[in-house]
Amino acid sequence: MVNQVQRSDGSWGSRSDSSAASNSGGDSSKESSRCSTPVLDGTRADRLRDKMRRRMESGDNWFSLEFFPPRTASGAVNLISRFDRMGSGGPLFIDITWHPAGDPGSDKETSSIMIASTAVNYCGLESVLHLTCCNQSKANITAHLAKAKHLGLKNIMALRGDPVGEDWEEEEEGFNYAIDLVKLIRSEFDDYFDICVAGYPTGHPEADSYEDDLRHLQEKVAAGADFVITQLFFRAETFLKFEEDCRAIGITCPILPGIFPIQGYQSLRQLVKLSKLEVPEEITKVIEPIKDNDAAIRNYGIHQAVEMCRVLLDSGRVPGLHFYTLNREVATMEVLRQLGLWQEDPRRPLPWAVSAHPKRKVEDVRPIFWASRPKSYIYRTQDWDEFPNGRWGNSSSPAFGELNDYYLFYLKSKSSRDALLQMWGEELHNEQSVFEVFTNYIAALPNCKGHKVLCLPWNDEPLAPETNLLKNELEKINQRGVLTINSQPNINGKPSTDPIVGWGPPGGYVFQKAYLEFFTSSENVNALLKVLKKYEPRVNYHIVNVHGRNLTNAPDMQPNAVTWGIFPGREIVQPTVVDPVSFMFWKDEAFALWIEQWAKLYEDESPSRMIIKYIHDNYFLVNLVDNDFPLNSCLWQVLEDMFELLRLDLGPLDTKESEEPQDPALNQEAVPE
Repeated sequence: MVNQVQRSDGSWGSRSDSSAASNSGGDSSKESSRCSTPVLDGTRADRLRDKMRRRMESGDNWFSLEFFPPRTASGAVNLISRFDRMGSGGPLFIDITWHPAGDPGSDKETSSIMIASTAVNYCGLESVLHLTCCNQSKANITAHLAKAKHLGLKNIMALRGDPVGEDWEEEEEGFNYAIDLVKLIRSEFDDYFDICVAGYPTGHPEADSYEDDLRHLQEKVAAGADFVITQLFFRAETFLKFEEDCRAIGITCPILPGIFPIQGYQSLRQLVKLSKLEVPEEITKVIEPIKDNDAAIRNYGIHQAVEMCRVLLDSGRVPGLHFYTLNREVATMEVLRQLGLWQEDPRRPLPWAVSAHPKRKVEDVRPIFWASRPKSYIYRTQDWDEFPNGRWGNSSSPAFGELNDYYLFYLKSKSSRDALLQMWGEELHNEQSVFEVFTNYIAALPNCKGHKVLCLPWNDEPLAPETNLLKNELEKINQRGVLTINSQPNINGKPSTDPIVGWGPPGGYVFQKAYLEFFTSSENVNALLKVLKKYEPRVNYHIVNVHGRNLTNAPDMQPNAVTWGIFPGREIVQPTVVDPVSFMFWKDEAFALWIEQWAKLYEDESPSRMIIKYIHDNYFLVNLVDNDFPLNSCLWQVLEDMFELLRLDLGPLDTKESEEPQDPALNQEAVPE
């Protein structure tokens, strides 16, 4: 990582009213770079400006990323996936542009405010929402700000915005300058929002002069702006002169240079046209001869951006770099890697994905069932006033919201229907066909048609590194009809910095109980129930079918901590539990995914749909916990004993017509739904 020396005057370091690049087209310092790193004692510096200040004081540089809302629902799904991938490199924040033509303040999945909200709530990314004055009344702007606050957004980029036509038209009871928007935010919302404004290194195209534009920038900062992001430029000296001129007139807040890696000839032409910038001759001479070679232009753009950024960082006057991604990832990620700023830290702040919503900052425990569907969990708990803090409690825990719309864009599979059919089978012949899908997913092998199974309805990602520790055993049991959707190995005192299972602050130790969650047939469950008797009380289990038949030996329906950590100077943290009450809410979602995301790929009444429906109607959802975590997990032996009992064929199955397992000795306390 390139380090920066803090300026001798202790200053921090304002983009003009219009962001052409935005509208184009289409406490260690390292810990603080993670977008959503909570402090485990429940306190957290939420403010973006404070995160910047800490980074500047430590001498660490950072980067941030700009995206624009897509035009289609499928584009929104892809963009959210890109957030997850690019968020892994540790941006300090992202920002989302405001497109007046796209109904930006609506609840549409493609609106600016919903994309920004999703980034904060479901991807855990500190986000800045652009807001423009263009064609908006004061009342409309105030309503957008109130909605942003309600959704957990804490940062606004206040812009005048580009005119819809050739010339700016005044809006009745509206604003004509970004400074008016800054003043409104401060008067109506006090200090709730951190505010960013725009700066032009060569002066705004509509300004009377460069000096006049600098004065307007100083006025925006004086009105309450916290930091500045500049329009793009092509030479490092252009920004450095601008930064020096800003300091000379008293602007002391952070000024972030806007970096645009050239990625294509046409996108560059469009961006330059919108920005009213001139491309330097030395760049034009290089790209004109290769304008039809996208790969060559992208490689040059990466090289040009890296060289310019190195000059900026080496100056000691640039605390961070802001990248205009154009919703692409390859070029920006490569630039950041070459600069040493892309830091994929495998160590997680907690074992589950953390939301950046300020209301959830005290959340430090979740049920394990949503481990692979954290966005769903956040959606179902979004209206909670309080989050369990330290313990989950019992059946008085708050109820989960309904999840009726399985096609919410942040929950929908990234894969198309055709891709899912290729992975899961364009035609299923029997239950064994389903077993093979699960097995191929675990083994990361191609199916009989040569297509790799990269996801399942319960997990839209390839296997996590932690799950790979169990890969061989998982593959064996899935082949035999134990269809696993969640698992974790037992861990006894691994360092918190372990690249696979580590989480939390350095210097700690983490622990886990072995856990398995799977669907399996009623025949298997009958045998499993007989086998489990000899493993009590070491193994806790919970077994349920789609109709709510509930079999468990959980004592008094209390939660069972299955993940915990011990860290210097802190109480023990137990962030993951198996909770019998929430399991009954999860079961509805888990079973529904068979129908909503798999069966509906096929025609009504088709054999393939009927096979999935049979599994949905007749299989059971099971979770097993091995409480003796210092020993090797016994769960594999439990299942092997189950298979052996079935092999010996010990008489008729203990079932009724509904094929529900029966055992009067079991605790069959019903859980309210």
